[in-house]
Amino acid sequence: MKEKVMVAMSGGVDSSVCALLLKNQGYSCHGAMMQLFDDTNAALCPQKKDAFSLEASKAKEIAVSLGIPFSLINMSEAFRQHVMEYFVKTYESGGTPNPCVQCNKTMKFGTLLEEADKHGCAKIATGHYARIEQDENGRYRLLRAKDLSKDQSYVLWQLTQEQLSRTLLPLGEFTKTEIRALAEENGFQNATQRDSQDICFIPDGDYVGFLERYTQKEYPAGDFISLDGTVLGRHNGNIRYTVGQRKGLGIALGKPTYVCKKDVVANTVTLGSNEDLFSRELTAHSINLISVERIGTPMRVEAKIRYGALPAPATAEQIAPDRLRVVFDQPQRAITSGQSVVLYQGDTVIGGGIIE
Repeated sequence: MKEKVMVAMSGGVDSSVCALLLKNQGYSCHGAMMQLFDDTNAALCPQKKDAFSLEASKAKEIAVSLGIPFSLINMSEAFRQHVMEYFVKTYESGGTPNPCVQCNKTMKFGTLLEEADKHGCAKIATGHYARIEQDENGRYRLLRAKDLSKDQSYVLWQLTQEQLSRTLLPLGEFTKTEIRALAEENGFQNATQRDSQDICFIPDGDYVGFLERYTQKEYPAGDFISLDGTVLGRHNGNIRYTVGQRKGLGIALGKPTYVCKKDVVANTVTLGSNEDLFSRELTAHSINLISVERIGTPMRVEAKIRYGALPAPATAEQIAPDRLRVVFDQPQRAITSGQSVVLYQGDTVIGGGIIE
């Protein structure tokens, strides 16, 4: 029997097959689901309470069918502090957060690793589509999945060498079609369950409603302005808008109009044309480098500025211990504060940072 592994289970097909694969490979598996919704969190996300109970029952059912122990671990307070609070603060500071990146850093590969220690598990495993390898110098590398259409390496860029050394990602070698086929072969009822595209604590997509419940605030109206500062009309609260947005602005200017910038201090939202959204350069903070210790000289990379974006050729330079500058060969559309920029060379993740 190989070492003991805590498998993060969600009730979905990916984490279920993750547990199946590792058990078949001879690992001693312990299924675990993070309980993120206590009474406080459920009040903030009322539409999630019943859904979470169903997900938990599915995860336990899969664990029982595999003959592995299962634990529901209460992490609701940590989730509120590390993920919900981050989400709110990023929006209130004018950015657009990526809570999945933050959750992976602090919860799945942070708090869950601590729980793994308590249960005597040497490693944890998740159903992410990505790969981990160790190079000839002993450094761990994060790689894109074989199935690039499902690759999730973008949301894992904050993982440290220690976290990578204790993580298994068995799905990285498979296509989604193959994973669903394995689930069907083994009688998993979630084999054809659709993939969730939502933020887990805002399944209805109403993030403004969540922010208002969380903060007990009403976000004041302010001015829409043009790039030269001319007042164009009134907006309904700064947090309701994100860079690149066109729909739902509630203003007609006789031509296609997009959000180009937000100023939370002045409480303004700057509007412009699609062409005004393009820029070639960004800076990022809170960087984490994976394949290298530091970027000593400007490095040619491909950089992604959001999860759904294609990697674009660029040059990355480390301008401070905790900051990067990335200059793209071609202008990129709607580079957004609060999102992650992730650097690649081929399939290898060099590292990333939070866009300023």
